[in-house]
Amino acid sequence: MPDLDPATTALLTVECQNGVVGEEGALPELAKEARDSGMLGRVAALVDAARGAGVQVLHAVAERRPDGLGANTNARLFRAAGKLPVRQLTGSRAVEVAAPITVAERDLVVRRLHGLSPMAGTDLDALLRNLGIRTLVVTGVSSNIAIPNTVFDAVNLGYQVVVPADAIAGVPASCTAEVIRNSLALVAAITTAEALLDQWAPTG
Repeated sequence: MPDLDPATTALLTVECQNGVVGEEGALPELAKEARDSGMLGRVAALVDAARGAGVQVLHAVAERRPDGLGANTNARLFRAAGKLPVRQLTGSRAVEVAAPITVAERDLVVRRLHGLSPMAGTDLDALLRNLGIRTLVVTGVSSNIAIPNTVFDAVNLGYQVVVPADAIAGVPASCTAEVIRNSLALVAAITTAEALLDQWAPTG
C-alpha cells in the first residue's frame, strides 16, 4: 500500500446517497447489499477516522436536473435510470449523502450531471490537485460500474489509488470480488477498512 500521508491523501465516497444506497433508493438490491454487507457502516467509520487523521474527505454524488438537460442517453443504463421511480434530482433528498455517513463542514461534495465517473467532467481532479493530493482512497458503489471507472480515471490522471475491498459494493455480491481480483488489483492497492482504520487511529 502506498504511503498514506494525510497531507497528500484524500478519501472519496462514490454515490453513497439516499437515492442509491438509502432504504428507499432507486436500486433496492444494491441498497440492500450495501447495508447488509456492512459496507455503508465501514465507509462511515472510514470517513470519521480520515477526518480525525487530517485526511481530506470528498463525497461524489450523481444527480440530474428535473428536465434531464445534459444527462446521458447513450447507454441502456442511463435510459433505465430515467424511468426509475426514485430519481436523483438536484436538490432532493435522493442526492443527500446517506446515513450513517456524515458530511462535515470541511468535506467537499462533488456533483455530476452526466457520465459514469466522478472524475469525468467535474471539478474533482482540479480540487484534488489544488489540495496537493497524490493518493486517493476510493469507497462506495457500485463495484460494477462507478467504482472501476473512478479508479481507472484516477490512475490515468496520475494518482496512486487505494481501494478497501470491504468498503465497496455491487450486485451480485460475487461481482465485487471478481472485479477486485481481475481488474482493480492490477491498478490499485487493495486493502481493508480495518487496515485503514488502524493506520488512521489516534496515537498517543
